[in-house]
Amino acid sequence: MKALVKEKPEAGLVLADVPMPETGPNDVLIKTLRTGICGTDLHIRAWDGWAQENIAAPRIIGHEFVGEVVEVGGSVNTQDVAVGNLVSGEGHLVCGHCRNCQAGRRHLCRNTVGLGVGRDGAFAEYLVLPASNVWVHRNPSALDLDVAAIFDPFGNAVHTALSFDLVGEDVLITGAGPIGVMAAAVAKHAGARKVAITDVSPYRLDLARSVGVDLAINVAESSVAEAQTKLGLREGFDVGLEMSGRPEALREMLANMTNGGRIAMLGLPSEDFAIDFGRLVTSMITLKGIYGREMFETWYQMSVLLEGGLDLSPVITGRYGYREFDAAFDEAAGGRCGKIILDWSTEK
Repeated sequence: MKALVKEKPEAGLVLADVPMPETGPNDVLIKTLRTGICGTDLHIRAWDGWAQENIAAPRIIGHEFVGEVVEVGGSVNTQDVAVGNLVSGEGHLVCGHCRNCQAGRRHLCRNTVGLGVGRDGAFAEYLVLPASNVWVHRNPSALDLDVAAIFDPFGNAVHTALSFDLVGEDVLITGAGPIGVMAAAVAKHAGARKVAITDVSPYRLDLARSVGVDLAINVAESSVAEAQTKLGLREGFDVGLEMSGRPEALREMLANMTNGGRIAMLGLPSEDFAIDFGRLVTSMITLKGIYGREMFETWYQMSVLLEGGLDLSPVITGRYGYREFDAAFDEAAGGRCGKIILDWSTEK
């Protein structure tokens, strides 16, 4: 089969012929239909410092996907997942034995292995995944395959946005990348009163406007404090969703929260940085770290949001056949885009 492989410890990727993966008794074999390119994949392609520390070449990369089940292992309960099901997959594979796993808090497993990072991933014509990591789309005829392919990052957005009650609240989102824009769409759909988002990219701010944010702020030109005035806020934002990993973004968010405000932080900083802990303490602000998705409550929430009319189509801005992966990765790395999709169902 064809697969997109980090073949050597150097920059670049190769579309290679590789053996079909073996299906174990608790696994399912999935024919890949669509995949989404993630920032992690860009790091691996560039072979930057993070990739050098976390990837053992050769490795089939990728973790955002949708596909069709073509084989199930002998121990798999076919009432849960069966041949012919349209599925996506939870890309965090957990140990099942640590305290958090045994308590049902699998998203907190300290032994997590990442699909496409610690084991071969989804950028291939077929992949094998434990049945326990498979999410079956129960209403496939109503689901766009491109949207199904990005359930993994959509889950990051949902997990972050729904960490706190949003109904009637004023929400500040820092970082208008694809996940930040999806979080903005979720916040509006979930009943937030006002949603503001910040970035320095005019393209991404326009993308955020397309999903209905109340205010898109170019922080190279104006401040969040000025945004409060434009929105008619008197005491600051109630909920903050930090998606950028930028020190200045979190600092400005803290400075513009109301007393008792709540912040969910998904953005991963590249280095340590200082914040105003005095402000955090005296204003009694909650700061919560977010990583991945809750298994599988977030997945249920994603499906329900889409069934309820949430539209993610504006976030998907590029579509390529898998053989055009270089062009797809170049567009994704350029920053003037939303989510980029690779189609594995054709020979284009």
